[in-house]
Amino acid sequence: MARIIEGERRLIKMSVDDVISIVQTYQQICKKSCCYEHTRELLAKNDFYVPEDV
Repeated sequence: MARIIEGERRLIKMSVDDVISIVQTYQQICKKSCCYEHTRELLAKNDFYVPEDV
């Protein structure tokens, strides 16, 4: 679970599972991409969520 750390800037501390989940989502979205611009368009259309540890 992700944890938000307050300070001058908000940081999000993520677990290994969170990072792997984001990478898997990225790979699924971007396998249809043909170039950098197309990758950016595909990613802009999708939201990435990480559960927060409360």
